[in-house]
Amino acid sequence: MFLLVTINVLLCVASAQLPRPCDSPKQWEGRIITVDRKENYFRRGRISYDEPSSRWRIVEEETEGRQVDYYDILYLHNVGKEYRLNLKTRQCNVTTITHTFRPYGVPREANFTGEATIGAAGIPGENVAILNFAGQYQDGTKFFGDVTSPDCIPVSNGEFNDESGFVLNTYGSNQHISKEFSERDFAKLSGP
Repeated sequence: MFLLVTINVLLCVASAQLPRPCDSPKQWEGRIITVDRKENYFRRGRISYDEPSSRWRIVEEETEGRQVDYYDILYLHNVGKEYRLNLKTRQCNVTTITHTFRPYGVPREANFTGEATIGAAGIPGENVAILNFAGQYQDGTKFFGDVTSPDCIPVSNGEFNDESGFVLNTYGSNQHISKEFSERDFAKLSGP
């Protein structure tokens, strides 16, 4: 009996040491790079992210094939609208968002898959610990996400399904992601 209790205690302690999905900042700003090879799509820009209002804004340089356009895009999932302003032509298109809002942090259904260090390991202030998570949404879309530890700031995420293929987002680029958030970024292109 004592052996059984000891084994159960050790298993509980060992499983408690595995990182669990963490809570990422609900509002942040940073740099974003998106790659979608199926659509021959590459995007680099600045992102303002607001999870409580189910919205984000990206001011980007967009490259689709050979054509280069610059866009200011506002995704308002709470009202199901996307506003896409072409910064060259000043034309604004309003479309309906058909996909559900998915937070950029670690989804609750994610499983811990590993950890890594970005930067010069062993030199204080010159590296960042990263936690890796992966899983599958209820609609069958597979995902992964990498966040800093212990702050849970998104570093990258990706999704894969048969319809859209593999889409990869990385955050931060050569600048750090800021937990600071400015409502003025949404006021510039606020929709209706």
